[in-house]
Amino acid sequence: MNGGGNRIRGAWWSAAAWTAGVLATLVAMPLAAAGRLPDEMATHWGSNGHPDDSMPFWAVPLFPAGLWAVTVLALALTARWTGPAARSWAGVVLLSGGVLLTGAQASIVHANLDRTTWADAAPVGFEVVVILAASALAGLLGHLAGRRATTAETARSGGTADGTAGGTDGGPTGGPNDGPRLDVPAGERFAWLSRTVNPWLQLTATLFGLAATVGAGAAAAGLADVLWAVAPALAVTGVAVSACSTVQALVTPKGLEIAFGPVGWPVRRWQLDAIESARSEQRTPAQVGGWGYRLSGLGTTVMLRRGDCLVIHPRRGSDFAVSVDDAERGAALLNSMTARPAGR
Repeated sequence: MNGGGNRIRGAWWSAAAWTAGVLATLVAMPLAAAGRLPDEMATHWGSNGHPDDSMPFWAVPLFPAGLWAVTVLALALTARWTGPAARSWAGVVLLSGGVLLTGAQASIVHANLDRTTWADAAPVGFEVVVILAASALAGLLGHLAGRRATTAETARSGGTADGTAGGTDGGPTGGPNDGPRLDVPAGERFAWLSRTVNPWLQLTATLFGLAATVGAGAAAAGLADVLWAVAPALAVTGVAVSACSTVQALVTPKGLEIAFGPVGWPVRRWQLDAIESARSEQRTPAQVGGWGYRLSGLGTTVMLRRGDCLVIHPRRGSDFAVSVDDAERGAALLNSMTARPAGR
C-alpha cells in the first residue's frame, strides 16, 4: 500500500471538505436569517463596541466568501510550488482562517438579528476575544499536525530515522520461533519510524469538526440555540475519530512509542524490558472487528489499513498490533534490542 499517497490524498480531501464547508457556511448563515435582518447591516464596530460602518445585505455573504476563496486559491498555488515544510503551513491558515471568518460572520448576523437599522445593531465585545482565541487554537492544532507530518516525511526521505541508522547490515534475520532480528552493533545509535494515515477516517474527522464549527456558529448567530448542545458532541466525536485516523510507531533504544492522531497525542509507550517479542503479521479489519482502535481475541489492534502490522507480545497483558509499513524491520529491531544483555 502506498502510505505516502494515502497521506496526501487524505489531506487534500480533508482540505477540500473544510474549504467547501466554510464557504457554504459563510454564504448560508445570513441567507438563513434574511427575514430577520435589515437591508443594510452593521459590519464594523468602533473601540466603544458600537457599530460605525455597514454593508448592504447582499454584500454580507459575498464579501467573506470572496475573501475565503482568494485565500484558499493563494494557498493552493503556494502549496503547488513549495516543499512539504511550507505546505504544512497551509493547514494553519485553513483552520484558523476558517474559524475566524465563521466566527466573525456569526457575530455580525447575531448583532443585526431582529434590528430595524444597522445603527441599532447590538454592541460587540467579549465574543471577539472568544473568536480570536478559537482561531488561535485551531491554528496551533494545524501547526502541530503539519510539523509532525513534515518531520515524519523528512525522516522517511532522509533515511536517518526511518529504518535503522548507524550502519546496521542486512535485512531481518532469525527463525520463526524467536522472531526476526537485525544485526545492530553494540553502541550504535538507531531509530525506526513508520507513519500511517487512513484518508477516510481523516475525512470523517474533518466533517465532524466542520459540523461542530457550523453548529457553534449557527448557535452563536442566534439561529438555533439547540445547537449549543449538539456542537460539543460533534467536536468530541471528531477528536476521537481524528485520534484513530493517524498513527506513528517509533522504535528507539528506549523501546516502542505509538503516537495517535495528527498531533501525536495520546501516546502509548513500552520500555524494552516490558516487551517479550515482536513480529510482523498480516491482519484485516474483519479479523479485529473493524477500523480504528479495536479490541478482539487477537488483543488490541490499531487498524488503519489492512495488511502488514507490527505486533508486540508484552511480558504482561495481551498482544498489541498497529498497522504500519515496514513492520518486519521494526519487529526485527525490537527483537534485537530486547535480546541484548542489560547495559549493552
